[in-house]
Amino acid sequence: MNLPESRAACLALDTADPLAAHRAEFDLPEGIIYLDGNSLGPLPRRTPGVVANVVAEQWGTDLITGWNRHGWLDLPRRVGNAIGGLIGAHPGEVVVADSTSVNLFKALSAALALRPGRTTILSERDNFPTDLYIAQGLIAQLGGRHTLKLVDDDPAAHLGADTAVVMLTHVNYRTGAMHDLAAITVRAHAAGALMLWDLAHSAGAVPVDLNAAGADLAVGCGYKYLNGGPGAPAFLFVPERHQAAFTQPLSGWMGHAAPFQFETTYRPADDVGRFLCGTPPVLSMAALEVGVSTVAAAGMSALREKSMALTSLFDGLVARDCPSLVQVTPTDPACRGSQICLRHPEAYAVMQALIAGGTIGDFRMPDILRFGFAPLYVRFVDVWDAAAQLSRVLATGAWDRPEFHTRQRVT
Repeated sequence: MNLPESRAACLALDTADPLAAHRAEFDLPEGIIYLDGNSLGPLPRRTPGVVANVVAEQWGTDLITGWNRHGWLDLPRRVGNAIGGLIGAHPGEVVVADSTSVNLFKALSAALALRPGRTTILSERDNFPTDLYIAQGLIAQLGGRHTLKLVDDDPAAHLGADTAVVMLTHVNYRTGAMHDLAAITVRAHAAGALMLWDLAHSAGAVPVDLNAAGADLAVGCGYKYLNGGPGAPAFLFVPERHQAAFTQPLSGWMGHAAPFQFETTYRPADDVGRFLCGTPPVLSMAALEVGVSTVAAAGMSALREKSMALTSLFDGLVARDCPSLVQVTPTDPACRGSQICLRHPEAYAVMQALIAGGTIGDFRMPDILRFGFAPLYVRFVDVWDAAAQLSRVLATGAWDRPEFHTRQRVT
């Protein structure tokens, strides 16, 4: 995009923005530019009231009868269907449960069971660490008969006759680079492998059509672009064509065909519900349901269009005003998610200085400044101001203060 010539020009873009009204749906602190929704989405204004109602009225007044009166048991499927509408899933193909890590364990286990003659899980070395750790743990649980193969270039180029499942994150957490989901899925299938996608940095940020691509499995979290709150439950996608054959290792009572028959022998549900395990966390699912609705109301096409405009603006301003930074995110907006990642040798201290000045992004090892641009609430003027602050912090050396070098536990 052509760079606006002034802050006033960015204000004009905000006035004309068809998504501008959605910002009012969030409780954003005054004076803060929030560019970290790719790590934790902000609080929707409706969430406290909804959760308070569940606590005080549904739980407080109705007690255990709330399971029937308020449909608590339906939450995993109901919220799952809402998320499914954002990622190209049909009704009944997504459930909300557990964490991304736990759901990944279930999905990988099921995928390996469907490819008993194959022993390789193929992934990227730069995949999000929890994905790699879960694969390593599952391999150990299965007696070490399988191998996790990590590659540094095009994963599909390393497919082989022994590849059971390809496990990739659609948008890279550290660089923002986005895979061609459909093309890689086709190549995995051509090699006889299953395709498992992690949509943690995609769901609610970029359009995804899992069924059109023929994806076999997908997982993702609820606390980033879906605005479900800290530690919000995750989701798991299993297309209808696979549900009867997929078995998961965590055969808890909520995955049973009839949980309240209390049978002594496990019988899996005949739908995506078989991927549930324990009792659903009602309070956090109620919060997630609100967060998902904020995204669904805007529509993924409009969100993506604004997202690319926001990242392009920041990209251009940084290139012009911050020559000491190295961009690691693809320059083509169509090839990246809703984030920009920049390299600086003192990235941690630089980010702490930005946060102290009111612009919140985050840091990723070893030297990455990461900025997320959630189009529901980030404005063009926010991008202008954030880039200006970043330029000042770098030009003045304001980052080089002792307190900005002290590492906190969460970075």
